[in-house]
Amino acid sequence: MTTPERILLVGMMGAGKTTVGKALAAHLGYGYMDSDHQVESRTGQTVREIFERRGEAAFRQDEKLALAEALAGNGPMVIAVAGGAVLDPDNRQRLRHAGLVVWLKASPSTLAERVLGQAPDPVLGHRPLLGADPLGALAHLYRERAPLYEELADVVVDVEERTPEEAMQEVLDHLEDA
Repeated sequence: MTTPERILLVGMMGAGKTTVGKALAAHLGYGYMDSDHQVESRTGQTVREIFERRGEAAFRQDEKLALAEALAGNGPMVIAVAGGAVLDPDNRQRLRHAGLVVWLKASPSTLAERVLGQAPDPVLGHRPLLGADPLGALAHLYRERAPLYEELADVVVDVEERTPEEAMQEVLDHLEDA
């Protein structure tokens, strides 16, 4: 099995990029990085605080820098790519050439169910794009982003009815078949 140096998990919030990414990295003995956490670490602000204080454009610029740093890092790495990073053409170009891109795919209703189950009040949590109608917001974001995820994906893992362990195993199965 020739495992790529970089495994890049893309997909919507709630798809399991963080959970699957950490498990996959541990299983492979790779480093792990989450680009949203990287932004928060670099700025000292949560994603929500960046949106509120500096706006979405500032967040997207921070996100772009964090992704570039993650992709330039040394050693094998699993990277959970922020859901909206694919909106930027430069980010898409970087991702195309950085390693194996895996789209963790789920329907907006499943994503909403997962996101709403992650915190007592996710609307007030670190997901500023959800607003008062999380399902409607996720459906809108999905329509906008799904074609970009599909365009980039080397592998699509449908996580609709899979546990994180099953999703990780599907990625591993693909690596063995490659």
